[in-house]
Amino acid sequence: MWTTLVGAEILRAHLDDPDWVVVDCRHRLEAPGWGRRAWAAGHVPGAVHAHLDEDLSGPRAPGAGRHPLPDPAALARRLGAWGIDERCQVVAYDDAGGTVAARLWWLLRWLGHRAVAVLDGGWQAWLEAGGPVETAAPAPVSREFAPAPRPQMTLDTEAVVDLLGDPGWRLVDARSPERFRGEREPHDPVAGHVPGAVNRPCAHNLDPFGRFLPPEALRAAFREALGPVPPERSVHYCGSGVTACHNLLAMAHAGLDGGRLWPGSWSAWVADPTRPVARG
Repeated sequence: MWTTLVGAEILRAHLDDPDWVVVDCRHRLEAPGWGRRAWAAGHVPGAVHAHLDEDLSGPRAPGAGRHPLPDPAALARRLGAWGIDERCQVVAYDDAGGTVAARLWWLLRWLGHRAVAVLDGGWQAWLEAGGPVETAAPAPVSREFAPAPRPQMTLDTEAVVDLLGDPGWRLVDARSPERFRGEREPHDPVAGHVPGAVNRPCAHNLDPFGRFLPPEALRAAFREALGPVPPERSVHYCGSGVTACHNLLAMAHAGLDGGRLWPGSWSAWVADPTRPVARG
């Protein structure tokens, strides 16, 4: 069972395994239809496409952020339609260093499914390894996915408010340093970060070739970010609860599992103008 990352050669060896399901998660925030077009133009054989907005997120609601979590029952039906059940090894990939694929990785774990991994290096690594590409849409055989939600994996915005100033918890911001410092904000109406948060940009989890750093390097980096706080008392956020999953994946790969996701993230925080904002 693969539970964090999987290499292109291992995936290639299992393309004909009916209990392996591949999910293409390519997406562009600025062009929501791009990922589906990219998948139609060529994908890993048998891969279904997951749309970040339509499949991996729920409907927007006031104060819930830009990418609310999907309803567990609705997500379970979607997973079953893709041919996923408790027997399946799921492999998710994208072309953005795993930043979107990690959202599906986290969602499956949230519903109690641990046999899910992200393709290390993504679409680029697949092509570099000479992996086959097809354009035909697969016809997966539906299965019944039985969700077992794990609510302890998340914290909501009000719980984060209650944690402010508590030295026993650590807020970790996965956005770029410029967004964290409040120098620019391309997606939300207010720039800055939650007071007391530390910045661990998810891009720092990768090497120059777009693959995850070795576990020991990730372990050292996150232990430095967390200080004396144990992994299970870390709360991870970003702009909308997507790239924060990348940090949680990196921590799990480093043997530091147990961190929590704040799904609403910064976009939910700034929905209330009375909440404090830090810059610099």
